Amino acid sequence: MKKIFFTGGGSAGHVVPNLAIIHDLRKKGGYTIKYLGSDGIEKRLVNEANVPFYQISCPKLVRSFTPKNLAIPFSLCKAVRDARKILREEKPDLVFSKGGYVSLPVCLAAAKDGIPVLTHESDLSPGLATKLIAKKCRRVLTSFPETAETFRNGTFTGSPLRAELFGYTDKAQARKRFFALRDKPVILAFGGGSGAAAINNAVFENLNELLKRYDVLHIVGKNNEKNAPERAGYAAYEYIDDMGAAYACADLVIARAGSNTLFELAALKLPSMIVPLRRGSRGDQVENAAYFQRRGLIRTVDENRLSADLLKETEAAIRDTGMRAALNNSPFSKSGNEAILSAIENVVSEGRP
Repeated sequence: MKKIFFTGGGSAGHVVPNLAIIHDLRKKGGYTIKYLGSDGIEKRLVNEANVPFYQISCPKLVRSFTPKNLAIPFSLCKAVRDARKILREEKPDLVFSKGGYVSLPVCLAAAKDGIPVLTHESDLSPGLATKLIAKKCRRVLTSFPETAETFRNGTFTGSPLRAELFGYTDKAQARKRFFALRDKPVILAFGGGSGAAAINNAVFENLNELLKRYDVLHIVGKNNEKNAPERAGYAAYEYIDDMGAAYACADLVIARAGSNTLFELAALKLPSMIVPLRRGSRGDQVENAAYFQRRGLIRTVDENRLSADLLKETEAAIRDTGMRAALNNSPFSKSGNEAILSAIENVVSEGRP
């Protein structure tokens, strides 16, 4: 029985793809799977998936000048020592990283002891953690083909996607989970695990007009459900476990430009209106959105104009036959799970150098 440690966290975007791969590895059998992360969202999601979880403290770079960043080298050294202690005790055959600041000390610790490391980069422009560990990895797997070309050891696999997203073939049945006896087109709006104030506020401000033409399924994020009004045809949730059902009943999706979301929408051939996050990020969402927009797979709207233009942009997106045609011919119509599993199996079979 081979043992694999997964790592990655800080946001759901680094954890959910790992869980998709873990699900497929469990189905294949032959692996002991554990997770090494921080006391962040990964701890809750991994525990809910019944995967053994090991915790360390990981330093996070603040993307602005602050004295807190001066302590990062010392905190990182401690995190590497803590991760190394766990890995030496557990002796995994592979560490698989999905990126984020949580993964850096784990991958550095694994490399110090000769444990093979694989990492997967979701974004078009590699994140800092990926750049720092790339040379220590057997392969750098990527969601975008262009990203793989920037690494000597890069391999394009596609994006890991959750199998449960593709389990619904009956749209009417999916609708019944959220709306009773209604037949309007459904808008699914969400802004990530903590919600997005820009998306939430735009929906709230335009809700009365939206409900004249659509039903609205709104994932508002943690602690935001109390702000959601009660209206016929409007369903608000803090979080939806079964995103397969949510996607299946949607005619249009309004969301941020996280890589996982964009690849899910492309694979499901779902029309969307994407609101890239600009402030407080390294610009990855803007790049991801521009890539998909150039191929006609999404429409985008600036969050500064979202409230004012929501009705107009929603109507335009619903009528956009070009986007639907592009989605039907999308090069991203399948998940990268199979290619990622193959890379994992190859590295595990090779063993340590």
